[in-house]
Amino acid sequence: MIFSPFLDPWRTLAALVLEAAVGYPDRLHRLIPHPVTWAGRGISALEQSWNRPDWPAAIRRLLGVVTLVLIAGSAALAGLLIDFLLPNSLLFALITVCLATTGLAQRSLYTHVAAVSAALEQDDLPRARQAVSKIVGRDVSALDRTKIAAAALESLAESFCDGVIAPAFWLLTCGLAGLFAYKAINTADSLIGHREPRWRAFGWASARTDDLFNLIPARLAGCLLAAVSGGGWRVMWRDARKHDSPNAGWPEAAMAGGLKIRLGGPVAYDGAPHPRPWFGDGTLPDAATLRRGLGVYLRACFLFWILLAAGGLTWRH
Repeated sequence: MIFSPFLDPWRTLAALVLEAAVGYPDRLHRLIPHPVTWAGRGISALEQSWNRPDWPAAIRRLLGVVTLVLIAGSAALAGLLIDFLLPNSLLFALITVCLATTGLAQRSLYTHVAAVSAALEQDDLPRARQAVSKIVGRDVSALDRTKIAAAALESLAESFCDGVIAPAFWLLTCGLAGLFAYKAINTADSLIGHREPRWRAFGWASARTDDLFNLIPARLAGCLLAAVSGGGWRVMWRDARKHDSPNAGWPEAAMAGGLKIRLGGPVAYDGAPHPRPWFGDGTLPDAATLRRGLGVYLRACFLFWILLAAGGLTWRH
């Protein structure tokens, strides 16, 4: 095969480079909605049908497992069929690279965080709050400049794992099946993997599976951020485990340490205060810090590309 479905650093690198160059254009999205929205619609439909509050928690937990298996299994099967049924030719290898870009989010992540940064630099707080509301789930109406910058940096660090490193890792190790399954699992976690009473039982499987699938990628993401920021290692090893999530703390603490700032701290969701630990030392971030964080992100992406290229040069199928 020109491109092997598994352990092919060149295909993963090609998908990352192509996605960074063009992303998923709005005109294409209007014509063909992004595949993640397909999974989201399926998950939402099953949740509305099966997550009945009058049903026992054990039944809803079981149906949550079935929901995850149906959605992630369908995604994995689609990836397997594409990888193994397409003819062995350069044209179809390029098609699989194009399809792989739909599971990556380097460009869109940068674009969304850069919009927050631009608004902060222009001292336009209403626009900055609106921009940051697109990438975080916390209440943003009362956020000041430092809290907006902190929210954007935390999202940038965590999404570097969820949107770049983790999908690329599963593409590399398990082909399109791994990539598509990961995106389905990650989407399920974002929609139903919450601790609130409505989703606690039904979304349990999605949340735990997402934790499992991010174990290695989150630590890799943290190491990449620490490596390119000129620091962050000490803070990452010290603070990563403070986070409620077994994974999100690694890239967030690495970003905080690399920029020599503090991230985390108490926030509010749906009007309810939510205590969180602090990550890192030093001052709170500002607009200039957010711009530096975007530079760290770009360098971390590029370092990941270099590692994949090195793997491609040394790996032999």
